[in-house]
Amino acid sequence: MQKKILLSTDFSDNAWNSIIYGLKLFSSETCKFYILHAIQIKSPTMSSFSNRFSKTVRETAMNDLLDLKQMIERVNANANHSFEIILSTQKLKTAIESAVKKHQIEMVVMGTKGAIGAKQVFFGSNTVSVISKMRLCPILTVPDNFEFVAPKQIVFPTDFNRFFDEKELKPLIDIANLYNSKISILHINNEEYLNEVEKYNSKILKSYLKEYEHTLYLILNYTKKTEEVNNFIMDLKINLLVLVNYKHSLIEKIIKEPIIKKIGFHPIVPFLVIPE
Repeated sequence: MQKKILLSTDFSDNAWNSIIYGLKLFSSETCKFYILHAIQIKSPTMSSFSNRFSKTVRETAMNDLLDLKQMIERVNANANHSFEIILSTQKLKTAIESAVKKHQIEMVVMGTKGAIGAKQVFFGSNTVSVISKMRLCPILTVPDNFEFVAPKQIVFPTDFNRFFDEKELKPLIDIANLYNSKISILHINNEEYLNEVEKYNSKILKSYLKEYEHTLYLILNYTKKTEEVNNFIMDLKINLLVLVNYKHSLIEKIIKEPIIKKIGFHPIVPFLVIPE
């Protein structure tokens, strides 16, 4: 069955890097990739000049998209992959949502920062908007200059305060199945032992992952969650970070940390955010 993957680009090196990662991640899968570029045209109010300006901007962007598609096809000689370009004049988040609905996209792949050098909050300002508000499909973000490594080691942080269903975990399970990955369940908790609710949710999660090698790690919540996650990633040589985005989830807590608001959270591996 053909997967449908959306590749978001602003024509930056970071966006190109994320595209290459997405192509390699699904190299053994039959996929249709949609290459999306969103532009917002701001032009003078004089109508005739404004119309010419808008037309020129759109034509330039379309030519850039066509060139990018050709470049991708040259470096990705994969008979299982096909490509389609999308040019949108909507805001990035709206453009992505429209494409996801229209083409039944299963995953969005994008970089963690853009070419415009906007002040970073969490990742890049565009990326955090998409991640925090997207409820239609998973978002995979790729750090700047990250070279593809097969995700043999996946970390899935959770506080076990919430029940996960099989549908939410499907993107995680699909990748684990594709790469025979080992899954590290990282539980960040204020207490040394699990309470009854946490035990139950842990049991259910483990039952969903029974076909895959998985280990539960408990880390006491003494320091910043961002430090804990990144240290764990380095210590266990993790290749992919996966989180489910829901109200009061770990990702929401990370975004609200004061240090994150000041300097941003820069994960050192690709980061898959699954909506509830």
